[in-house]
Amino acid sequence: MRILIVEDDMALVRGLSASLKSMGFAVDHEADGAEAVSIAISEPYSLLVLDLGLPNSSGFEVLRQVRASGSKVPIMILTARDATADKVKGLDLGADDYVRKPFDLSEFEARVRALVRRGQGRTDPLLTCGSLVIDPAMGRATLGDKPLDLRRREMAVLKILMLHHGKLVPKDRIIAEVFGFDEPVGPNVLELYIARLRQKLGSDGPRIRTMRGLGYLLEAR
Repeated sequence: MRILIVEDDMALVRGLSASLKSMGFAVDHEADGAEAVSIAISEPYSLLVLDLGLPNSSGFEVLRQVRASGSKVPIMILTARDATADKVKGLDLGADDYVRKPFDLSEFEARVRALVRRGQGRTDPLLTCGSLVIDPAMGRATLGDKPLDLRRREMAVLKILMLHHGKLVPKDRIIAEVFGFDEPVGPNVLELYIARLRQKLGSDGPRIRTMRGLGYLLEAR
């Protein structure tokens, strides 16, 4: 799952990116408001983190154009502006949350998890498929109540399959949601992660089926 940070304060971007990547997200960044609009509406983001003071286009205008495109991606405004009128305007334009700087990082992470769940239409914080359970908040997976040792990218791929378990997930969609713009993607990299997941899930966990030429499908045994 990918998050787009629209912010021109690079020190803040680095801190937010490190936090989000530790949560298992792929992170893209854009400082230019006008460029952010075209990126936001063309890529499968799970969340936009949006500053209001941006070069070339205000955050309000970015928000307005993204919503005008029909996109329902969750949007968190992250700003130093503390006027009630700005908060009201942002929420009226379609923002899902309004967080004032400075902020507590643990609260930011909790708000991110809540917004991503809302965007996925979920209320339960846990992902389950058969005996497999993922707790995104803790970054932990268990199989039959036993810890499952997953690397960050393996966890990201498995989360996407679990969100759509029982349904075909196209290969291109998994790649688009797991890898950011600046991350090289080899021709067989997804197959490598799928092979590792199958080995770790073994015969007791859900089965990952390959739909040749189409994608993958996760199903409980």
